[in-house]
Parts: sequence; C-alpha cells; structure tokens
Amino acid sequence: MSFPNLRIGWFLAVRQIRRASLWTTGLIVSVMILTFLNLVVISGILVGLIEGSVQANKQYYTSDLIVSTLSDKEYVEQSSAVLELVKELPGLKKYSARYIDGASIEANYKTRTDPRSKVNAAGASAVGIDPVAEDELTGLSKFVVEGEYLERDDYDYVMIGSNLLQQYLPIESPGFTTLENVGPGKKIRVSFGSTTREVTVKGVIKSKVDELSFRVYFVDSQLRSLIGRSDFNIDEVAIDLDENVTSATEARDRLKAAGVSSVAKVQTFEDAQPKFLKDIKNTFAILGNFISSIGLAVATITVFIVIFINAITRRKFIGILKGIGINGRAIELSYVIQSFFYAVCGSAIGLLMLYGMFVPFFDAHPINFPFSDGILVAPVIGTAIRVGLLVVATVVAGYVPARMIVRKNTLDSILGRN
Repeated sequence: MSFPNLRIGWFLAVRQIRRASLWTTGLIVSVMILTFLNLVVISGILVGLIEGSVQANKQYYTSDLIVSTLSDKEYVEQSSAVLELVKELPGLKKYSARYIDGASIEANYKTRTDPRSKVNAAGASAVGIDPVAEDELTGLSKFVVEGEYLERDDYDYVMIGSNLLQQYLPIESPGFTTLENVGPGKKIRVSFGSTTREVTVKGVIKSKVDELSFRVYFVDSQLRSLIGRSDFNIDEVAIDLDENVTSATEARDRLKAAGVSSVAKVQTFEDAQPKFLKDIKNTFAILGNFISSIGLAVATITVFIVIFINAITRRKFIGILKGIGINGRAIELSYVIQSFFYAVCGSAIGLLMLYGMFVPFFDAHPINFPFSDGILVAPVIGTAIRVGLLVVATVVAGYVPARMIVRKNTLDSILGRN
C-alpha cells in the first residue's frame, strides 16, 4: 500500500466518520462493546467459577505452601527439624501445623437399645490444630455456622464439618453416611482403632472447601494423646509467605534442597490442586471460548452488513472517485480504517467497563455458586488477545464488502447499473 493511497484513504475515512449518523456510529460501537464483553466476560465467569474454588482452597486450606505426609508414611518424620526449617524461610508470615488421623464417629450410641439396629456412624478425618494459629492463617473461625470456635484449653470438645451431618448434607447411600441429630452441645463418640473417646460438639464448620467440611477438629494436644503421637510428629503444615520476599516456588525449592522432600511432600498451592479442578478449569475455558466465538461471528456479520449497505448506498460516489483518478486501494483502505475505528472504540470502552466496573464488582461480590464463590477472571494477556481477534475480524468484515463494490465497473457504478 503506497503512502499516497494511505493519506487519501485516511482522509476519506475521517470524512465519512464525521458525516456518518450518530445513531449508525453508536450502533456499531455498541455492537463492538457487547462483542468484546461477550468475548471476555462469558469465558471469564466460567473460568472464574472454578478459579473461585482454587483461590478458596489456597486461602482456607493449603495457603501458599503445604508440607504433608508422604504416601507411604503415617506422618511427617523428623517434624521438629522440618518446622525449624519452615521458621527460617525468608518472608514467612504465618504457619499452622496439623495432626491428622482417620476416625469413626458415632452419634446414637446412648439411645440405641437394639444391638441389631443401624449404628449412626460416619468416617471422617480427625484434625488436631492450634486454634489460634489455624485461625490466624486460614480464618477458620468465620466458617462456624453453629456454636462456637475452639479455644486452646477446650478438652473433650470438637468442631465438626457440616458435610458429616445429615441436616447439612441429606445424602443416603451405602458407601456414605452422615450423622443424625448432631449439633452444638450434643455428645458424639470418636474412635481411633481401639481408642474411643466421648466428646461434645462445640461448633459446626461449613465451607465450600470440602477438606474443611469433612473433618472433625480437636485441639492438637488432645488429638496427640488419643492417637499416641507423643513424638510430636505432624501430618501437614500450611505456610503463608510474603510473596514480595519469597515466592512459593522459591520456598518449595529451598525446603527440598534442605532435604525435606525425603521425609515429606513439599507442594505449592498450585501443585496441591486436585487434578479434576485443573481439568474442569480447562474445559470451562474451552466452552467459554466456543460461546464467545459465536458472538464474534455475529459481530463480524453485523459489521459486514453495515459496511456493505453503506458502500452500496455510496456506490455512485465511489464510482465518481474512481473516475477522477482515486485509486481503488485508497477507497478500500478508507473502509478498513472506518472498521478499525469502530473496533478500537468498542474495545477501549469495553476495557474501561471490564477493569473499571465488572472485575472490581465480582471481586467484591462473588457469584454464590453451591460449590464456590465465582469471580471474573480476565488476565491482561488473554484480554489483549481477544481485543486483537475483535479488531482483525472487524477489519476483515469492513474490507470484504468495500472490495466487492470497488471492483465494480466505474461507469456502471456512476450510472447505477448492475
């Protein structure tokens, strides 16, 4: 494309935009805005539905880094040495060590008179925590929906996850049972092999992070005594870091280099994500892109129709321009520039709405899905790619009809003949 054609095309495009109806310009720009938002918001919400679960899992369970038991071990060996290395991590903010063991919980042992009647029992993970350290790290106390949070001297008191209680999870299946008529103030019996203890439910924990809602929480000192963990060897420790000092990856590699990986699994929150979450996130991203592509196709057709009608109605004018020596390339370029103008205006307004309104709104008011608090995920690079796709599609949609009209015979265009 020669420079004279570019100058003439620019002049014709600016002249056409200035003289265009405000309604027409507003309509096209509105289509561009809605298309842009469709490209970004639909896929962003679908991905955000799972991203909300991922972020909640990090914030309320794994934190930035989690050290846990190897698959072939019962606990983290040499836990005291491991915790000392954790305390020496640069940028360490908080951490919480946990003791975990499998347990059986029984609820109707006092009222069951017939030994042949069904035992109201459920399997669960019993977790021993320092209530203060755990709450400072994960904010566990805010998930107490009934009763009260544990205190350090609460001996023979527990908090129980809502997914273990029938009133919160009314599911009946041969492989999964829940407890009936259990709540704050009720007594339950917890068994660890041959060791059994009667405890009182102090509070009920309800969270969209399943790990939290399927557990029974003890004060760590009592659980240690019940499971015979006199060596103080823990089962996992969640670690919160100052990312400006040390990233989770750097901290993980530091602990591995110190030999922690020989006695425990060391994972960042991303490493610890369940594979099904990653698979669902990728699936929703593909689904969102498919839905967005339909909107992109609709916008492309709309721009094509508008530019085509505009060029048809100006066919005589185009013929006159060609007749006085204006190169057809310059005329085509004028329509390309118009299309580019519409796409850029629509994308710019859409970006302002996206990052100025929608993203802050969804961060402050997540969508309350049953299994997550959905947010709007709109990464800058991904959004930039979508802007590029919209601009390219719009420019092509503007060029094709202009090319069709410009190729018509000059005399036929002037005289209005087909």
